[in-house]
Amino acid sequence: MKKFIPAYLLTFVNVLGFSLLMPILPFVVDSYGAPKWVFGLLITLYSAFQFIGAPLLGSMSDAKGRKPILLISQAGTLLSWIIFIIAICLPEYQILGFALPLWIVALSRILDGITGGNTSVTNAYVSDMTTLKEKSYIFGYLGGIVGVGMIIGPGLGGITASTPIGYLGTLLTSVLISTVTLITIFKWLKESHPVEKRTLKQKVSLWEVIYIPLRIKKVDPSPMIKVLFSMKFFFSAMMGFYIGTMALFLIDLFGFNVKELGFFMFIIGLFLSFNQAFVSKFFIQKLGAFKTLILGLLCCAVGLVAITLTKNIWLFIPSYYILNLGLSLCFPVFNSLISVNANPKKQGEIMGISEAINSFCMACFPVVSAIIYTAIGSNLYRLLIILPLMALIFAFVGVKKYGKSTFQG
Repeated sequence: MKKFIPAYLLTFVNVLGFSLLMPILPFVVDSYGAPKWVFGLLITLYSAFQFIGAPLLGSMSDAKGRKPILLISQAGTLLSWIIFIIAICLPEYQILGFALPLWIVALSRILDGITGGNTSVTNAYVSDMTTLKEKSYIFGYLGGIVGVGMIIGPGLGGITASTPIGYLGTLLTSVLISTVTLITIFKWLKESHPVEKRTLKQKVSLWEVIYIPLRIKKVDPSPMIKVLFSMKFFFSAMMGFYIGTMALFLIDLFGFNVKELGFFMFIIGLFLSFNQAFVSKFFIQKLGAFKTLILGLLCCAVGLVAITLTKNIWLFIPSYYILNLGLSLCFPVFNSLISVNANPKKQGEIMGISEAINSFCMACFPVVSAIIYTAIGSNLYRLLIILPLMALIFAFVGVKKYGKSTFQG
């Protein structure tokens, strides 16, 4: 499995780059006197530009190969962290009602977003290198690595931000990790998409990039993938609302500081890692990928309500575990099902659409979520159960229309 080490590391760094910031971004925003919704906006900016960048990187990798695109995208991530460091060293001049450093932080998130669509390329690389039987458990390993990143990131972010150099410690850690990853890709990642399998890169209009249904029509995927894309939209919308407010919710509920929030999210990451590395694999083997996805969506719906029922931290943790289990069951299964059923010549483009759906939701909903949360608080999560339930409806309609055998991946 040495051939997958660069892909594993790249997946880990992508998650770590996000999870490192989760416990510190709310406090960075607050330190410059900005309202809570700016936290959601910074997440939105990253995802909005990832939404534009992901399909372009995916199709470029189909035409030019995986390795050069991964090198370019990782270099962009490294540069974004350097810009973030510059931002917090700048004076707090006010520009249009916000401190100058916040504007530069926003710029760094935009750059990271444009080049951060490499998840689709990484998934395409893994798909290139795996057999049909290997795909489900290799993507399961990637899910486990996501869990490890979610464990280490928040704890590391909280600890490094608590040092005498503050947030600079977190950002320097990110620069170091991104540099190591860039070197690893350059030295050890072997091209998985040979010239004879590449497709000519076609000119794509901005409208084609933004309007996902047009891209799906152009690729013309199998009926199962169309259903999975619909399900992923509602799941990703739920994640957009969740990510845009969970850190704010934990701070309000338990009064956490940056270090405490980091450690608590470290515990959450432990759940996620265990569930993705072991529990999800167990359910996939016993139930199959599609039924595991159904179970995961049900757990998400129950968990969203459960976390609003208590302010006791010891009761909250098992309540949150239900939600966490649902997320853990869904994450690896979406990619494995899409990968197994995708046209091999269009892996990059199809994975790009999958990531674009996720990026679109992350681009639209975190800032909306933060605004709504400011108005109605934790009641937001009770409303969110509509989204996983809608995904379940699409699943059952798909089974009825296309037959059970289509959904046994």
